[in-house]
Amino acid sequence: MNVSLFGQTESPLQRLAELRGRAPQRSLDARALAALAANPGCRRRALLDAAGVDKAAVAGRLGRPAPFGQSPFAITRGNVFEARLKEDGYAALLEPLRRHLGLPPEGAEPPAVPDLLRRATPAVRAERTRQVLAEAAADPAAWTLLDHPMLRLTVAGSPAYLEPDALVVHGGRCTVVEIKSFPVLDGTADPAKVGAAARQAAVYVLALQQTAAELAGVAASADPYAEQALPGSPEPVVLLVCPRDFTNRPTAAPVDVRRELATTRRQLARLTRVEELLAALPPGTTFDLEADDSGAPTRPPQELAAAVEAVPAAYSPDCISTCELGFHCRAQARCSGVVEQLGRGVRGELGAIRTVGAALAAAAGATGDVDGDGDDAAERLAYAAGLRAEALAALPAGVSGASGASGASGASGASGPDGGGR
Repeated sequence: MNVSLFGQTESPLQRLAELRGRAPQRSLDARALAALAANPGCRRRALLDAAGVDKAAVAGRLGRPAPFGQSPFAITRGNVFEARLKEDGYAALLEPLRRHLGLPPEGAEPPAVPDLLRRATPAVRAERTRQVLAEAAADPAAWTLLDHPMLRLTVAGSPAYLEPDALVVHGGRCTVVEIKSFPVLDGTADPAKVGAAARQAAVYVLALQQTAAELAGVAASADPYAEQALPGSPEPVVLLVCPRDFTNRPTAAPVDVRRELATTRRQLARLTRVEELLAALPPGTTFDLEADDSGAPTRPPQELAAAVEAVPAAYSPDCISTCELGFHCRAQARCSGVVEQLGRGVRGELGAIRTVGAALAAAAGATGDVDGDGDDAAERLAYAAGLRAEALAALPAGVSGASGASGASGASGASGPDGGGR
């Protein structure tokens, strides 16, 4: 708890609202949680996401906006495809559900589609979803289709509201249906996009596991590989529905997300609790952009940068594609010369060597500032630098310069945004 100016304690939710200021709260979605789980050591992202801060607006005010998120074309294409699936009483969607989940054939009693209060607040929608899910799971013989339910997942002590595309409930269990607009061409889809969809669906499965445990009045299992057989529990295999070839006709495939689920659960459990993050903040810290009547931010960028940098970040090159503040954190990492800018693999191999300057010094044989688990890394760097020098010295005259330039180019490439070089 924090103490206000009037001597009264503030709840974490009140303090998070103060951090956000007058801007509307940005809700966490499954994409953001999957990205957060991939980098659980980043306190900066964890706190700003918990407060619902618009990180894209903050990055823009700091002068380093990121071309982040789906393109408008992809969003429009996805909305058109999903609307096509739901025409005529979900006729196009029910066909793959019958084939993969065993829904009753055409002409039989269709699945029930309850009203989930789409226009209500997230908290009301989440409570309505819990009620409908409990009722549907209590009737093993009935089929129920939940169109855009709202799930609540507690992450680091803070609630997040998630909205899967659909759920099918039958036999006391439920199956997540994930609708994506990328095509399946000749029975094959882009593996990277399928992997991203699997990680996103795993967040929904985790939220459903937590909901089923709450409905049953038991604690959710702490084992990331455990499957609790409770009413309303989700299946670990989700159904991915995509366009077939270059049409709007759907095709579906089951995707096992147990590996992604275990990783997501384990990583989210490592996140620092919001109370600890708030307690470490300097007094008066806020990320409010202080917009004027026209909506333009008026807060000085230097003041906002100081507030952002008051929260430690754990930058890695993949943050560029998963976080709106990636470019700002990369610039900060480069200015401080930390080895995290080269990627997690390089950071792990360098041990106690924390800066690029120290790594270069160790390669040159200067190990005075390196101790502990950095000794082995320093020896390997010096040995590799010696081998490279010997190889360059053995080249004929006239080739050495070109090779040296090539080597320098390769070295600079290792510090690029992809971090793929070693």
